[in-house]
Amino acid sequence: MLTTKALQFAYGSDKRFAFPDLHCADRESLLILGRSGTGKTTLLHLLALLLKPEGGSVTMNNTDLTRLSVAETAAFRAKHVGIVYQKPHFVSSLSVLDNLILANYLASQPQNRERARELANQLGFSDRLDKKTHQLSQGEQQRVSIARAVMNSPGVILADEPTSSLDDTNTDRVLDLLRRQSEQIGASLIIVTHDQRLKDVIPNRVSLHTS
Repeated sequence: MLTTKALQFAYGSDKRFAFPDLHCADRESLLILGRSGTGKTTLLHLLALLLKPEGGSVTMNNTDLTRLSVAETAAFRAKHVGIVYQKPHFVSSLSVLDNLILANYLASQPQNRERARELANQLGFSDRLDKKTHQLSQGEQQRVSIARAVMNSPGVILADEPTSSLDDTNTDRVLDLLRRQSEQIGASLIIVTHDQRLKDVIPNRVSLHTS
């Protein structure tokens, strides 16, 4: 479960954001909508512990993340937060399988090849595990990103514009994959997007506006 309260962030003195309070329970999906400039990416980075808020709190599993040290924050993020970036970030010299178990290594967890193969089977790329990531199609790379995000069974899955470049059929497919993984591992799923199509399938949503 993830909650925020009175979350604020500023880029200098002329660009300030005050975000609405969020609540996303385990196995629940939350949509954060907003046009460009409303702070969607900033909010995602605050939830992912990549930015430290100027004020307010981010609480996950009864832990106020804003009170953690830099080292504690990095360790907590690696173990408890899974991020699906808009554009996949992989280590190009590693195979698909090694990119997946890299998530275990970064979280100081045992390298779980069995879980990586299980996720690859579920998401339909089990025949690509020995390939380099640049040999995969865009859709395959996206599925690998989803698998990597849930390798450590995180408490929260954050997805940044996961459907922005997809047609309706593939949008439905990616949403189904994300929600199914959220259900299976008991994670909160938070999707940050400007894609209005998602409003029809995720009723729990928050809209950001420029102040």
